[in-house]
Amino acid sequence: MARMSNLPLFLLLLWGVGSQGFPVTLETQEQDMETVQKYLENYYNLNNDGDQIERQRKNGLPVEKLKQMQEFFGLKVTGKPDAETLKVMKQPRCGVPDVARFVLTEGHPRWETTHLTYRIENYTPDLPRSEVDNAIQKAFQLWSNVSPLKFTKVFEGQADIMISFVRGDHRDNSPFDGPGGNLAHAFQPGPHIGGDAHFDEDETWTNNFRDYNLYRVAAHELGHSLGLSHSTDIGALMYPNYIFSGDVQLSQDDINGIQTIYGASSNPQQPIGPQTPQVCDSKLTFDAVTTIRGEVMFFKDRFYMRVNSFYPEVELNFISVFWPRLPNELQAAYEVVDRDEIRFFKGSKYWAVQGQNMLRGYPKDIHASFGFPKTVKNIDAAVSEESGKTYFFVANKCWRYDEYKRSMDAGYPKMIAQEFPGIGNKVDAVFNKDGFFYFFHGTRQYKFDPKTKRILTLLKANSWFNCRKN
Repeated sequence: MARMSNLPLFLLLLWGVGSQGFPVTLETQEQDMETVQKYLENYYNLNNDGDQIERQRKNGLPVEKLKQMQEFFGLKVTGKPDAETLKVMKQPRCGVPDVARFVLTEGHPRWETTHLTYRIENYTPDLPRSEVDNAIQKAFQLWSNVSPLKFTKVFEGQADIMISFVRGDHRDNSPFDGPGGNLAHAFQPGPHIGGDAHFDEDETWTNNFRDYNLYRVAAHELGHSLGLSHSTDIGALMYPNYIFSGDVQLSQDDINGIQTIYGASSNPQQPIGPQTPQVCDSKLTFDAVTTIRGEVMFFKDRFYMRVNSFYPEVELNFISVFWPRLPNELQAAYEVVDRDEIRFFKGSKYWAVQGQNMLRGYPKDIHASFGFPKTVKNIDAAVSEESGKTYFFVANKCWRYDEYKRSMDAGYPKMIAQEFPGIGNKVDAVFNKDGFFYFFHGTRQYKFDPKTKRILTLLKANSWFNCRKN
């Protein structure tokens, strides 16, 4: 399984600093060529006959395999090892291929019984035994909660699923590669090694946000043990790259997959999982939107979305990739440009960040900090003007706060319909760009001029994502 690196996501630390180019040396090109070669061999069934790289220099890279990989990860399909492709290839991930090869059984194998046994053959010294037991048990429970499968732990003999911590070449035709890179792998259902899950002991296994969370990796690998292959849905547990968002859960994509193999859960109420936002869905709505150092960032459930000038595709990833301590399902966000500070709101609490750094002492209380009465339980949306005035939207009213005086302006709250005519009486999200306010309500977006108090344009909520059809 794999961890998303922070680099593709913002070139965040380059904002406001200016990017510094690094000379591409022949040695760098050699290393990149080798990275591509190994990645496509390991995960895309590229045959290696010993002199592949040498021949590639003359004939070019195996373009079709590269295109296959780019399509899988939702990258721009160029058939070239561009910067975005190399970044994805360098992220730690599951060792199971995205395209089947000899280590996987052909023909969608499944277990013929729904009562399976598992055994933990040995333990990592990184965690207490009880923590390892707990992580593995919880990982099995995720899958049993949404399917007819039941799992029993055994302490000796051969179990259906044997779990072990090993390093390097452990005689299964899939050697591990030291720290990072290939974290773990598991075999699809079948006799002997079928179903078994191996974890690389060269990794550091944890029960928290640090690399690598055993529960998170085990939950993914056991999906393979039960017959699932990798998903192209970044929100799915079965996505090949390691992303830990703090909360390990099955997405609807994972649930659909396991139920396709084994049938529905025996629970009277069928479980449902979160769905990953589809950026070009005409029904897409947002929880919050804010500018961050000149870029616009959209928030929905566990995810952020943004378009940047470096990369034409919409970047979609977990909020926790940047800010592990922020909650999901944020309700409002705004930027205080003068302080290079972003504030995020949920319920009666708010958090403040600079770049990727969470500021100390947060979360804080909105009543104590801003002076809201106790009747205000949460903020729907917020936006700040260059003048230092910040508007907060709560139900059908808006408040105005002075960032310099640190107090609410007199005469507020006012009705939204009175202060911002035409946008309705409820705001889901709002941001300020180039002196204009962009208000979101449901699938609608209003471009508003605060100077003339007029709506300039009516847009779809996802108009920033370069979707051809809306």
